[in-house]
Amino acid sequence: MTSWLRTYDSACLCLLLCCLVATFSGESFSAGDSVCRSPGVTSCKDCLSRGPQCAWCFKEDFLDGAGLSQRCDLPVNLLRRGCALEFMEQSEVKVEVNATISSTQVSPRDISITLRPGSAASFIVSVKQLERYPVDLYYLVDVSASMQENLDQLKTVGVALSLRMTEHSSDLWLGFGSFVDKPVSPYINVHPSKINNPCSDFEIRCRPAHGFHHVLSMTSNMSEFTRVIKRQRISGNMDTPEGGLDAMLQAVVCQRAVGWRPEAKRLLLLMTDQPSHLALDSRLAGIVVPHDGLCHLEDNVYKGSTRMDHPSLGQLSDKLLENHIYSIFAVEKQQYQWYEELMRLLPGSYLGKLGLFQAPNLIDLVVDAYKRLLSEVVVSVSVEDKAVSRYWVSVTPLCPDGSTAAENSCTGVQPDQTVYFNITIGQHSCPDDGKDEDVTVMVRPVGYNESTVVRVRSKCQCTCGPAGQCRDANASPCKQTQNGNNQEERPNYGMIKDSDSNKNCKADGSDVVCSGRGVCECGRCVCEQSRLGAVYGKYCELDDFSCPYEGGLLCGSRGVCVLGQCVCEDGWTGDSCGCPISTATCQSSNGLLCSGRGKCVCGKCVCDDPQHSGDFCERCPACQSTCQSYWTCVGCHLSHGLTQKEAGQCNHTCAPLVSYMDDVSGRAGQAGEMWIHCMYISNDSCRSSFRFQTSSKSGQAQLLISTRPDCVSSSLRLVRTFLSVCALTVLCGLVVVAVSRLLLQKRRWSPGGTVEDAGYHCTGKDLSYIPTTNEKTVTYRRDHPPDRPVEMHIQVSKMPLGDPWQ
Repeated sequence: MTSWLRTYDSACLCLLLCCLVATFSGESFSAGDSVCRSPGVTSCKDCLSRGPQCAWCFKEDFLDGAGLSQRCDLPVNLLRRGCALEFMEQSEVKVEVNATISSTQVSPRDISITLRPGSAASFIVSVKQLERYPVDLYYLVDVSASMQENLDQLKTVGVALSLRMTEHSSDLWLGFGSFVDKPVSPYINVHPSKINNPCSDFEIRCRPAHGFHHVLSMTSNMSEFTRVIKRQRISGNMDTPEGGLDAMLQAVVCQRAVGWRPEAKRLLLLMTDQPSHLALDSRLAGIVVPHDGLCHLEDNVYKGSTRMDHPSLGQLSDKLLENHIYSIFAVEKQQYQWYEELMRLLPGSYLGKLGLFQAPNLIDLVVDAYKRLLSEVVVSVSVEDKAVSRYWVSVTPLCPDGSTAAENSCTGVQPDQTVYFNITIGQHSCPDDGKDEDVTVMVRPVGYNESTVVRVRSKCQCTCGPAGQCRDANASPCKQTQNGNNQEERPNYGMIKDSDSNKNCKADGSDVVCSGRGVCECGRCVCEQSRLGAVYGKYCELDDFSCPYEGGLLCGSRGVCVLGQCVCEDGWTGDSCGCPISTATCQSSNGLLCSGRGKCVCGKCVCDDPQHSGDFCERCPACQSTCQSYWTCVGCHLSHGLTQKEAGQCNHTCAPLVSYMDDVSGRAGQAGEMWIHCMYISNDSCRSSFRFQTSSKSGQAQLLISTRPDCVSSSLRLVRTFLSVCALTVLCGLVVVAVSRLLLQKRRWSPGGTVEDAGYHCTGKDLSYIPTTNEKTVTYRRDHPPDRPVEMHIQVSKMPLGDPWQ
């Protein structure tokens, strides 16, 4: 591999600077003492962690007899005290660029960096804007019922968009996919008649709901695109939000199925009139498995929709950047605010504010988004999750007009112009185990199909020269036997090799002396004392406090810690002694273990069927009713003619105690029995409707089926009741009228049976105005056109009620 190496040696620069200053002042070394030298520095690792300007001297006889902290200082101070550069372990920052990988837009493509804690390295990434890119545009359309008119507008988009994009690109390919929502309750109606046709109530034939259906892979054939759009039919779901983000992730990661071209600008257009479900929304349907971010298409249908949750916005953002896809959202006015908030979390996204989903509006939206993609250059820098807390990143863009933008982007970039990004990566600290690590940092220009891979090598340990020798803090004088004579070895203050004595203090396969919890004294480990408990073992690998805790107590205070494992008291088990052996806490009120629907695990019921819940698996909101649970059994007996001879054919689907009766409606249960009355209806015919009763006796289910069909439907009973009420009302009215007529006739006839010939005949209405005092004035008014009304005053004397008028 051909490469060129740029090395920023901070130690050498510091050395030259200090030498110049030393010629003028001899007090310049005191500043370094306060930075690097400290009584707490006892090893090379401690020294270099104080900053990239510090160095450690591993020369054997350096300052013989002095403390270990004297070995850590500025390189110029160590050099003045007699430590040559070849005996110094010091920080260095290396930036190596691989120039063998060709690029047209992003350069360089591969960089290697060496860092130590407290140091940082800078490099330049250039992004060039080309003039005419190939374009891949994938339409991802919401096909719920409310999008019918919007779907029709797409039929004329393909050819018109192709003609319009010839101004910007000579190579446009289109693809198409549809989505609705997760095909599970409560997002869709799971009634059997609604699963295959969600629009059955409206007498419209709809397609079943689906999470994502890839319909057409990328193609330059606009006639084929138009033909596919014309064949699309709407679907339907129950709730307002749709599964747009779930479908987006599949369209992004299913590269081979969709047919994304590696050399093209990739645009993903989402069309919807509703908000989208977010991560954790699937808990409503009992789906708790997080999305794995992989493609799950089988026969172009998303098969993981009912098994995995909706993706998080962070996960979707990473996949868009990783696959170099630029997302466009075409939504109606009512959803602007919701998607505006969403755009802040999805870099490289564009929101189209369309009043109507009309073909000219959609074409303008795609062209505007494409222009913005070309004119705005944004980079995203991501560090591996395992090390994101130990590194920091700074990005400073240099735009073509000479300005430096505040954010990681430049706008108004024209074709053939280049944007430069000065990127600095620094390291805060080392991993907890103190070992070296390799970390990958990705620099991705948003919407570009090229990126820069930065490989960071973290140097956390000291090599201390070619031989790997370094003066350490664990030096101890030992007495060794040589040639049979006891000789005392003097302390080595300069250099200690990995001797046999240290090897005896390391466990097999481990590079840590005494498990990091002791010191090696003459070939054996002396374990340190801990306030938590005792540390023991040949390699200090055992203790009495590293067992699991339960409720903040070691082994839950129900056992003792032995060799790292809890030994529980009687009646308890588990890693932390938190599980009772007794199953008494799982006994339900009926005396059964977990109501007979589960197992007792660690003192709690674990239901066999996810539909059951509760402390004793006693609840099941989604279960069928008692009557419905026996419909299969009754249907089996009806199919065999309701004969005892054929009853044995249904033993595999029925309770063993099944009997027949001519009419079960009037049957009363025996003492201690409770019968539930049910009705079996297979279709609208009354001859397919039968009554049956079910009961449980001695814990065994019983079934009693009527052999006579119930032909009186509920609708017929309702009609009969209505007609009866109407007839009774008419009859009562006739009786009231007849009685009234009889009373009026009686008043007109005298007591002797003859009609009184009076000058004035009083009607029934006149009798109602009989005065209640001795004298009463009754006024009769009638209009006498055209002059004025005529009034007549009559004096009527009070008379007995039964006397006729004279």
